[in-house]
Amino acid sequence: MPVHLAVIPALADASLAQHVKGSDHLVPIVHGWQHKNHAPSGQKKAEFGAARSGAIAELHRGLDQMRRLFGTGLVAVFVPPWNRIDQSYLAPLADAGYAGLSTFTPRQTTYAADGLMQINTHIDPINWRGTRGLTDPATLVAQTVEMLAARADGQTDAFEPLGYLTHHLVHTADVWDFTQQFLSELLDGGALPQPIAPLLEKHR
Repeated sequence: MPVHLAVIPALADASLAQHVKGSDHLVPIVHGWQHKNHAPSGQKKAEFGAARSGAIAELHRGLDQMRRLFGTGLVAVFVPPWNRIDQSYLAPLADAGYAGLSTFTPRQTTYAADGLMQINTHIDPINWRGTRGLTDPATLVAQTVEMLAARADGQTDAFEPLGYLTHHLVHTADVWDFTQQFLSELLDGGALPQPIAPLLEKHR
């Protein structure tokens, strides 16, 4: 399975780049700039929420830093911290050289902006508002079936890859076990791994 690794550019270093280069399944993508919350007090966390001075320059710095570290192994997809990004940043992302954007839930359109393909994640196994451990597996399976049915009925985009969102630093043993079983069963049932890079190149 390709693992698209959301890397925080300002915190990444050569040791991570070396580890990724030694793997045949880790694909680095860009996770904001510093993963720093700039939302006003009382609002949901976001690094690239409301427009702010210096933010567009950070988009450029993030991509430049990641290219220096990972070279041609980098896939220029932007993953905004906390899955939140203001619409005002979409065109600047494309202008900066990003080819894709990834947030959460089924995409509403194939392109978030001209030249910026939207490829989201859809399934998050962690119960963030409760135990911060594994969400009830029956609930996760039911959510997945509902999403697949919506695709089959034409309610959502059936051509968007189904994205499984991981947070490896906070995974419990139950989350790891469910992840392995869930992905294995999808693959055994006929699902095919889908790297992002070929999709971006195909539509350029």
